[in-house]
Amino acid sequence: MSFDVKRFRRPLNRQGGTGFAADVRPAYLMGMHQIEAEFTFAAAHRLPRYDGKCFNLHGHNYKMQVVLRGDPDPYSGIFVDFSDVEKAVKESVLDKVDHTNLNDFIENPTAENIATWMWQRLEGKLPGLVEVRLWEIPTSCVVYRGPNGKFA
Repeated sequence: MSFDVKRFRRPLNRQGGTGFAADVRPAYLMGMHQIEAEFTFAAAHRLPRYDGKCFNLHGHNYKMQVVLRGDPDPYSGIFVDFSDVEKAVKESVLDKVDHTNLNDFIENPTAENIATWMWQRLEGKLPGLVEVRLWEIPTSCVVYRGPNGKFA
């Protein structure tokens, strides 16, 4: 089904004014949408500033998630193409971290610092980026919402 913006134009006032609303969409097309994409990679690291077993070199099977928010294009109905998200994450993050020692390029690769590093690599490459999540273990994750991020 195609979407024709002109079909949903209506007078701005009930007195028969000549102005028209430029983008009056059906209710099911209004509001912000959220895209969540998940990725996995394997990497090693050690925590040089930690007094405990994670001071030693060890590895994880990480899961990361990016969260994007925005409005779909009125014509296509798409906010962002999933393949564009995958390409940006692969080129900016996964190609650098997968099967590596994270200490080679992140001084103190805690989950918090890794998530921040990921954000910095993705910012400006993903439209509407609002959140990066990173799991080192299946039951716990860190959430980074950028330097001006807010928690809902």
